[in-house]
Amino acid sequence: MCDLEHCAFPADDDLYRAYHDSEWGVPADSDQVFFEKVCLEGFQSGLSWQTILHRRDAFRRAFANFDISTLAAFDDDDVARLLQDDSIIRNRRKIRSVINNASRALELQREAGSLAAFFWQFEPEPHTRPTSVSRDWLNRNPTTPESTDLARALKKRGWFFVGPTNMYALMQALGLVNDHVGGCPVRPLVEKRRQSFIRPRCTTA
Repeated sequence: MCDLEHCAFPADDDLYRAYHDSEWGVPADSDQVFFEKVCLEGFQSGLSWQTILHRRDAFRRAFANFDISTLAAFDDDDVARLLQDDSIIRNRRKIRSVINNASRALELQREAGSLAAFFWQFEPEPHTRPTSVSRDWLNRNPTTPESTDLARALKKRGWFFVGPTNMYALMQALGLVNDHVGGCPVRPLVEKRRQSFIRPRCTTA
């Protein structure tokens, strides 16, 4: 669907193409979706999104479909089991970060009402966004002030593997920004979804 002259992704990867055309940039309001993306971005550190995307189903199986309450109860036995699972990325620190972040996510749900509401607070104001997104702009802006603020807010609350670059990738993927480049046929479709999307709002102090 996307003109490869404008959008860069592996041309011979049908799974990646489908992800780009139907999922990337579509605004989300599910806590489970937000939590999964935080976790997968953590696993992606030092790797490519293509690697993670092709293992996403395995990650979902291994990590209880990223159910936050279930993961918060994982223990050392679960860590040992996951370290033997060669269908995922067997990194002890990253595995433990998922368990830690699940507990932090429960706390944040109590604080903000929902994870989605908390994350959407960091949506950039329209006037701060470029009038036209290009590959060059994306290469020059792997982080933004908003993703830096989001990362700082999460780290303050004890989250792991939530750097500004990871959090900007999350914002791109879950529709907090529309970073389909100019000329990509998906860009106006995503923008239409964003315009009609009802942003979740924090319900607690």
